[in-house]
Amino acid sequence: MALTLWNLFETSLLCLNAFTIINEERIANKFDLKGENKAKLSFEDDEAKMQVYNFIHSISTIAKFPVIILNIITILLKLILGS
Repeated sequence: MALTLWNLFETSLLCLNAFTIINEERIANKFDLKGENKAKLSFEDDEAKMQVYNFIHSISTIAKFPVIILNIITILLKLILGS
């Protein structure tokens, strides 16, 4: 299987789908972003974790409807072209 633009598009769409369905509460609990064990972490660790959490949150809120539209277009193209 050759590396084509269509394969890169599908891969990025699948990754974007994964970000949009992530449960943000589970991420916050896993990385302790609720503020329960703040004494253990340095400020830099806490800031980096919050940046990752904010990145995931912003992708899941902003990209929700464009991802739905891109999924519909991708499914229709695969049905029509048979690839």
